[in-house]
Amino acid sequence: MDRKRRIHQELRNRMAAVRELVLDNCKSNDGKIEGLTAEFVNLEFLSLINVGLISVSNLPKLPKLKKLELSDNRIYGCLDMLAEKLPKITLLNLSGNKLKDISTLEPLKKLECLKSLDLFNCEVTNLNDYRESVFKLLPQLTYLDGYDQEDEAPDSDVEVDGVDEEEDDEEEDEEDEDGEEEEFDDDRDEEEDVGDDNEDEGSGEEKEFGHDGEVGEDEDEEEESGKGEKRKRETDDEGEDN
Repeated sequence: MDRKRRIHQELRNRMAAVRELVLDNCKSNDGKIEGLTAEFVNLEFLSLINVGLISVSNLPKLPKLKKLELSDNRIYGCLDMLAEKLPKITLLNLSGNKLKDISTLEPLKKLECLKSLDLFNCEVTNLNDYRESVFKLLPQLTYLDGYDQEDEAPDSDVEVDGVDEEEDDEEEDEEDEDGEEEEFDDDRDEEEDVGDDNEDEGSGEEKEFGHDGEVGEDEDEEEESGKGEKRKRETDDEGEDN
């Protein structure tokens, strides 16, 4: 593999590892953002605030993207490509764009995972029955401009983009694994302590046994000494008789 291909492969591998990408204020060129390609295959969050976009048709295909920030651009419509290129979108922010009619939002019906849509500072928000019309058009929506159909904001602990929920699940799994490892270590320490206690008991018994053995040897020596003295006295007695 030559150096150029090797560098390209390395860059491609690094792109695949990226989950969040912020390109705010990086001006687009004919609706394209230089460097933003379909090689970001695992991208879940993309922010393109104030980059001069007038359409989303040139966005790359990002099959795992869940949160897309497109506020403060000049997008006026042509949202058809979103469902094809970004099918997993759950949160879409189009605040501050040139959207004027409810009909321009109709392509968003194909975004089955869409839960939150922001249209602050778009002309469409000035229409009569704006909120009722959008919720009717997009029944999959839970939140519009930060509020549900009952005009209630989401709980601060609840995320609608799905990204934070997955991260929380991963952290919980890691904590569970750590807890299991700690329990395993504790059990192993207890087993080692029990083994040490058994060794100490065994050593004590050996010491006690050794002491008893020494006592036994002393007793044997005393018995033999006594027998020797007895034989000596008997010999002396025999000598006197003779």
